Amino acid sequence: MISFNYETGFDLDNEQEYADWIGRVLESEDKTEGEINYIFCDDAYLLEKNIEFLNHDTLTDIISFDYTMGNLISGDIFISVERVKDNAIDFKVDFIDELKRVMVHGVLHYCGYTDKTEEGEQEMRAKEDEKLAMFNDQTEV
Repeated sequence: MISFNYETGFDLDNEQEYADWIGRVLESEDKTEGEINYIFCDDAYLLEKNIEFLNHDTLTDIISFDYTMGNLISGDIFISVERVKDNAIDFKVDFIDELKRVMVHGVLHYCGYTDKTEEGEQEMRAKEDEKLAMFNDQTEV
């Protein structure tokens, strides 16, 4: 089950469309959908989590807590809407496109992809692009 929670004034339009998409992403990776919670928040909220849980005193766009067991994908994905908006401006992309990229990025980590090396980062970007293309294609699995 994919759920959406809000710790800021932001609301995601058409939550079911996003939940269906993430489900298709998981199916395309031969994974099973467990409990995935998206928590949309602001910079201050996410900074507090970053300090509390990761001992990092820096702003970030996403922090994910992975509870995956085998192929059952589960976790909590915290996303700073403020950071995503700033990144969209910096990267000269649409806010919603950047938000979808960050949303799928967290799930791809749960599927085993990492971005700690240059090679891993390139693979992650390619996977993000592949999965973003699935957003508008309701038939792909």
